[in-house]
Amino acid sequence: MAIALNPYLNFSTESREALEFYQAALGGELSIMTFGESGMSDDPAHADLVMHGQLQTPHGLTLMASDTPPGGDQPQHGTHVNVSLSSDDTDLQPYWDKLTQGAEIVEPFSTAPWGDKFGLFNDRFGIAWLVNQASLG
Repeated sequence: MAIALNPYLNFSTESREALEFYQAALGGELSIMTFGESGMSDDPAHADLVMHGQLQTPHGLTLMASDTPPGGDQPQHGTHVNVSLSSDDTDLQPYWDKLTQGAEIVEPFSTAPWGDKFGLFNDRFGIAWLVNQASLG
């Protein structure tokens, strides 16, 4: 059995919006369970928040996320995770174009000193992304 390392994003209340945005950009199947569905909260203020969400993309990326559980500590915005998107055989420019909508571009997606296309950005939810596209030809 293979062991997978998956990014798990923590939000205060924006998990559903973020996962739906990532699904629109990356494609794939999205599953969401709320605190209410899991029986972890009867409070209407928390019932519809995401207890666990998972996006499985067609290219094998698994991205997980949740909102802060009732009574839990709030995550520190923008510093709790980095997501790395990389490929040796797929053009990542379309993903870059979609994911950077509303983002802060830290390093434009262009040829890096090591020959790959590389870029950095902080998306509109404060998540830092690294994108590395190996030379396709």
